[in-house]
Amino acid sequence: MRSASGILLVDKPGGITSHDVVARTRRAFGTRKIGHAGTLDPMATGLLVLGIEGATRLLTYLVGLDKTYETTIRLGAATTTDDAEGEIVSTSGSDELASVSDERIAGGSAELTGAISQVPSTFSAIKVDGRRAYDLARSGQDVALKAREVTIDRFEVRAIRRTDGFVDVDATIDCSSGTYIRALARDLGAGLGVGGHLTMLRRTRIGPFFLEDAHTLDALAEQPAILEPAEVAARVLGRLDVSADEARDLRHGKRLDGAAGRITGANAAAIGPDGALVGIVERRGDALKSAMNMPEVPA
Repeated sequence: MRSASGILLVDKPGGITSHDVVARTRRAFGTRKIGHAGTLDPMATGLLVLGIEGATRLLTYLVGLDKTYETTIRLGAATTTDDAEGEIVSTSGSDELASVSDERIAGGSAELTGAISQVPSTFSAIKVDGRRAYDLARSGQDVALKAREVTIDRFEVRAIRRTDGFVDVDATIDCSSGTYIRALARDLGAGLGVGGHLTMLRRTRIGPFFLEDAHTLDALAEQPAILEPAEVAARVLGRLDVSADEARDLRHGKRLDGAAGRITGANAAAIGPDGALVGIVERRGDALKSAMNMPEVPA
């Protein structure tokens, strides 16, 4: 086994938790210092971004990236969890479903596109008074979660199937971090007056990282290649090349006076002459200062 620092892309299968994936990766890479940039529900599959060793420091800059999902929404039934793992609490009759035309579905998805206010699913990991909402809900307590602003850049209906007394809608969704796709399914069904829940969810993108580049769980035993911290940080934040003297100053907490004009955003990845990631810099007036430094690798 080896211990390395970098970012690993994993294709999570259904039926296990994101923590299970982290545990498998810890065993494969021989370290406990592994974190993730956003979980997936056990039912969901797709892209997980994991940080290994020192690269866990980068996860702060990855958790807020926008995401893409492929999903199937079942119209005609609402569940306790807003997905197929919950108990059905209401169903619609054939006449009600017959009124849900393709045009109405397109209109409903359009209403849920753009900047919207969304109440997260009751069975979510959001903490209420120090406890997870899903723990409170499972214990029979009423859970009232506050609405949050999210952005749905794309809610594209790709197919509509009418079978077995339900209407299944396949869709591709581009959204901001913090969006609950289960809540979108619930709200689409509620807006159409027939109820709705999620039956399939697969995450295909997180920011500039794509599912086709991810490794399966079986491949973890072979210790697959990981992305270098410098490559990841530069891809997400933009690159700032620094000299050996500047790299030393940043690591010692010194500012780079007059250097703010060398980056275009609020932050950038400082890359040393050896190609390694020194850290993440941020603007301080006309200067740049280190917001996070990576551990130095011994020469």
